[in-house]
Amino acid sequence: MGIFDWKHWVVILIVVVLVFGTKRLKNLGSDLGETIKGFRKAMNSDEDKPAEAQPQAPAQPAANASTDVPHKPQTIDAQAQRVEEPARKD
Repeated sequence: MGIFDWKHWVVILIVVVLVFGTKRLKNLGSDLGETIKGFRKAMNSDEDKPAEAQPQAPAQPAANASTDVPHKPQTIDAQAQRVEEPARKD
């Protein structure tokens, strides 16, 4: 006999039904089923999209020479400083 014998599972099932009720468990089961169906549908549609997608032609460069320079990321130059804790008034 293991730690979770079939008798243990029956007791756990009875406790769960008593705590949540059959109506809430039924709603939970249907919601879980709809979620799984939605997930499968999304996974199947993601697999189909790359096959349907066609490569697009690259955008033509603008006549302005300043657009040829790649965008330089902006950073904030700062240094952390230690903050003194306020003195207690006890």
